[in-house]
Amino acid sequence: MTGVTGVTGASEATDPAYPTGASEASGPALPTDATHPTGNPASGFGEGPRPGPPPGVDGVAGSGSGDLRGAPEGLLLLLAAERERDVRAAGADAVVILGAAGAGGLDAGALDAAEAAGLLQLAGGRIRLVDPCLAGTVYATVPPARRRAAHRLLADAHTGGPRALPVLFHRASAATAPAPGLGDALATAAALPDGGPTHAERSAAWARSAELAAGEGPRAVRLINAADQARLAGLPHRARELLASAGYEGPHGAVRGAAQLVSGQLALQNGPVADAREALLLAAELLAPVDPHRALAARLAAVEASWAMGDAAACVEALDHTPVRPDHTPVRRDDIQARPENTPAGPDGTPAQRGRILVRPDHTPVRLDDTPVRPDHIPVRRDDIPARPEITPAGSDGTPAQRGRIPVRPDHPPAQLEITPVRPGRIQAGPDHIQPGPDHPPARSEPDRRLAAYRAGMSAMLHGRLDTGRQPLREVVSGAGEAGVLDGPEALLRAGGAALVVGDLTAACRANSRALAAARARGPYILVAQALERLAYGELRAGRHARARAHAEDGLRTALGAGQDNLAAHHHAILALVASVEGSCEAVAEHADAAERVAAPHGLVQAATLSQWARARVDLARGRLPEAAARLGPLVGAGPRRGHFAVRMLAVPCFVEAAARTGQTEAARSAVAEFAHWAAQGADPQAPAQLARCRALLSGPEECEALFTTALDRHDEVAGDFERGRTQLLYGAWLRRRRRPGEARGRLRDALVSFERGGALGWATQARAELRATGDAGPGEPAGQLTLLTPQQLRIARCVAEGATNREVALRLSVSPRTVDHHLRNVFAALGVRSRVELSRLVDRAEKTAAHP
Repeated sequence: MTGVTGVTGASEATDPAYPTGASEASGPALPTDATHPTGNPASGFGEGPRPGPPPGVDGVAGSGSGDLRGAPEGLLLLLAAERERDVRAAGADAVVILGAAGAGGLDAGALDAAEAAGLLQLAGGRIRLVDPCLAGTVYATVPPARRRAAHRLLADAHTGGPRALPVLFHRASAATAPAPGLGDALATAAALPDGGPTHAERSAAWARSAELAAGEGPRAVRLINAADQARLAGLPHRARELLASAGYEGPHGAVRGAAQLVSGQLALQNGPVADAREALLLAAELLAPVDPHRALAARLAAVEASWAMGDAAACVEALDHTPVRPDHTPVRRDDIQARPENTPAGPDGTPAQRGRILVRPDHTPVRLDDTPVRPDHIPVRRDDIPARPEITPAGSDGTPAQRGRIPVRPDHPPAQLEITPVRPGRIQAGPDHIQPGPDHPPARSEPDRRLAAYRAGMSAMLHGRLDTGRQPLREVVSGAGEAGVLDGPEALLRAGGAALVVGDLTAACRANSRALAAARARGPYILVAQALERLAYGELRAGRHARARAHAEDGLRTALGAGQDNLAAHHHAILALVASVEGSCEAVAEHADAAERVAAPHGLVQAATLSQWARARVDLARGRLPEAAARLGPLVGAGPRRGHFAVRMLAVPCFVEAAARTGQTEAARSAVAEFAHWAAQGADPQAPAQLARCRALLSGPEECEALFTTALDRHDEVAGDFERGRTQLLYGAWLRRRRRPGEARGRLRDALVSFERGGALGWATQARAELRATGDAGPGEPAGQLTLLTPQQLRIARCVAEGATNREVALRLSVSPRTVDHHLRNVFAALGVRSRVELSRLVDRAEKTAAHP
């Protein structure tokens, strides 16, 4: 038997929940009966019967055999052995641990001693290690015999509990003799439906059962299942180790396809998304003939990878592989016609009906005489099919004849009479079947019609036909959370994504919030960070920036803890956008740098586009118009530097504002023309108001005021203080330049209120500066020598103090460079400074004095 040495307890480098030690490959397993190999269930922490207390550990991880009654080391070993079963568990059941400790002869004072030493805590009936890494250290360094003894004691302590898996796991971990039946029982327990073991617990059980497998095929299947469950538990390094240990290169597409699916999903979490896409498409190709549901899951994951790449054509390729009817319902097997080109002709030249090839929804052929396969997808030969009593001739004694039993082959587990052969595409539960995970459930877990509508609507949108795709996508949104339907987080995330595409931000936030609740309550753990990212982005689009920041910060912590670096990059990009509203240049730079460090090597075009948009928006807030235009021009234009297809239109209003105020009117008009087409499709509720604002910036004096008024009327129809405040600011600045200060003050005060209410502090500073330029005296007035300056001189002095040239100041304030030079000479004279450096220092001191008098 081939072991899995070093897999079960291997170090998880970046998964904080995983211990740092490496557990022993347990070798030959126990028999399947309930007895211990020693014949003494309470034999202590050693091999063979031991009437006295167990030997302990020398120090914390030594190998001495002294009596440790009253010392904490033996208790730590029990906790470490229990943690091997579920590394994500929040401590261990105190009843189980203390029961095992008592059976092993540990003194009752061991718990008190460990607590006094600061090694563990007891609260709420759970014992928690203060430093989880200590468990790995203890488990890795004690002799194997003591590890097995600890597992035997824990198996006894769990006996009689509500679940069989803990007992089976600990018995398998204590194995000292071959017992493949125990491995089969453990695998069966690991494959129980949702609501039982956690993903981390399932992973450990599958990995342990793989050590007891009777052949390479079942061993590989179990290790792949273990890897998938580790991935779902947020343990990616562990998952990669298990997948590498599987090392399956056999002929069966189901097993190779399942391995590629897990590999692609791991790369999608933390790796180049182009590589993830190719692995997922290969998985779909391998799985299609035998498991269409998982093949579809692979294609949906490939869509996600293509989306992150910013490749709309690749998204379409993955989405459009399986046909649907015009009413968005899936094509079923009995609806599919034979293909004449693949059907042998009969005597009359027409296609023969015998052996004709049918086409599944995934375009894979299905013959009428298809060979059935086992749950592990190994073909079942005709003479292997078990006799069924209802169709098998009776023997002389009246019982069914035994003809047709299934023999045992060396390349797969012994086939049992109760195993029913299944056709390709059918899902059959069993210990050696690739298990469908929560992110690729059987189709019936989500209504077929809704999933087909999602694919049809997204395909239409990606083809530029949002008017066609809107109805099926709205069907997906309205179906989420229907009465009597318990949607999983995957279905709710799809509904949230569909709502974002059609511009229903309220529905998007609601669906993503439900997805977050479902992922936290039922798992999988890896979907928590994804739901937080979708929710944060929806809140950002809706203008609720404080909520977006809270969700993104939570999501960033969760993603980093689960090794989801690609999701962490998206959370950093969202936080950069929030900081650009709040006006913090340092926070924008910090988060944008973090996003781009991952986005560049992993090909995350969406994260890179969002971070560049954030940098440009903070430039706008600070009045750095040329810099903003330079950043946004490539993103909203054509060419290889073009931004993400789902984000670039959102950044157009910022580009138009920067370009129009720096004289780049032709580029701005071209962007507005494309933006107008996009806004007409209703893709974003703010777009109509933003379009009117953009046109106002590019129009003459006769049309400008009417367009600003139209923009404000459109803002009244939707929520969003920030975008309304930006329109009020630009309108007020335009009125001031038209020498209408009274009207300008009203607009600028409204803008200031909007910005302050939305936490847009950088933009509020602009509004105050414009108000001072109208002669309005308000909060935040200058202090010290700056009070000697006029409002216009003060604005120029502040721009120069930030490092702007005279030409850049002129662009910001919509005056000529000659006017700037004239005012700057007067500033120097009034303040008694001789250089721009002295002016910068003086302004800085005065501003600090005003902020902290």
